[in-house]
Amino acid sequence: MEPTDHLLAAAQRFGYVADGGVWLRPAPGQPARRVGLVKESDADALTYFARRFDAFRAKVDELLARMAASDNQGSFLMKVQHLKEQTHAFDALGDFAALRQRLEAAEAEVAVGVARNREKNLATKIGFVEEAEALRESVEWVSASEKVKDLRQGWVKTGPVDKARADELEARFQAAIQVFFDRRRAFQADKKAMANRAVNRYRDLVLQAEQLRESTQFEAASRQLKQLQQTWREIGGNLPKKQAAELWARFRGANNYFFERLKQHVESQRAVGPHAGAPGSPEELLARKRALAERAEALLAVPPQEAIQQAKNLQTEWKQVGTVRGEESDRIWQRFMLACDKVFELSALEYHLRKRPAPEGPPAGRAQLRAAALRELLATDAEELEVLRGNFGNLAATPANEAFRQLLQTKIRSLERKVRTKNDLIVLFDQQARKLA
Repeated sequence: MEPTDHLLAAAQRFGYVADGGVWLRPAPGQPARRVGLVKESDADALTYFARRFDAFRAKVDELLARMAASDNQGSFLMKVQHLKEQTHAFDALGDFAALRQRLEAAEAEVAVGVARNREKNLATKIGFVEEAEALRESVEWVSASEKVKDLRQGWVKTGPVDKARADELEARFQAAIQVFFDRRRAFQADKKAMANRAVNRYRDLVLQAEQLRESTQFEAASRQLKQLQQTWREIGGNLPKKQAAELWARFRGANNYFFERLKQHVESQRAVGPHAGAPGSPEELLARKRALAERAEALLAVPPQEAIQQAKNLQTEWKQVGTVRGEESDRIWQRFMLACDKVFELSALEYHLRKRPAPEGPPAGRAQLRAAALRELLATDAEELEVLRGNFGNLAATPANEAFRQLLQTKIRSLERKVRTKNDLIVLFDQQARKLA
């Protein structure tokens, strides 16, 4: 049988010629309809429209094959529905009912897949919403911002859910994100305002220090500069590195200039003569030691890495001054020793904190962090001190043990000083936190 004979037989099975037109036979739910005209012979017309059906069926076969091989069958839904609608109106002769059944089956299969995917999408989006709502009150601005960015990208990439839940989930997700960004924006605004206030306070202190640098009222100016240094420490502003360095350089320069003049002034008193304040007199030595104590106390405003070497240099100068006896000398010594101890403890504290991640936060929070870290270190010192005291108490006071007892006593006194210094610094940081809160 010739190919055209085969097509003609199929055409005659599903169509016929009447009144100069080519008709598709009626089928269940589908009345007979005219699909074209007879232009030459009846056989040619029937064969032509049978060939059109074969082309349409090949199109259906190709679409269903592609859908079966795809991981995203939902993307074919509209094309399947379009071809299904065409089976009612396409001008051809053939078994449109069978094609329609295949397309309806494919449509049902896609619908099941779409429903399954939407259930998965729903679970995914509910998870995103819960994560976003958990981040609303976060103060970990950097890490939380990165997490919100990831959630947004995941939300966009996740497919649709049922319309009944889509608007509700979208509203919850966007509201949670908006709350977080509103809080972050408010924090940044507060931080900027706080930085501006801190800059103005630092600048004011710099100007005051520079006004005092040439003062000849050494005792009064020394007290005022010491108070400025204390105020500088209490500000605790978190400025940009370059700006902070510039302000600190000016402030430190003014202080160093004055105290160098004070040192020269004290040394110049040696030329006055053999009376109070003359070189080598107790008054002159006390003045030199008092100046060293003030310089040591000023180091609390210096970054720990710089302060620790300067403190060691001051200790060397102290030893070179000479010995003065009396209650005043003892009080100056206590001031000097305590100031140096604080410098060394602050250096150790900063080293300890550098091992930890530095959280963002206001100055009050940083003061609280340092106080908390000191309390942790203090607990360790207290345990060690208790052990040393116990060992000393258990060691019999015999000549054979005397050297070791003296060693233990030295360690105990040193550790007691460290404990006192940490307690003083804790009080200082607690005061700063209350003032800055």
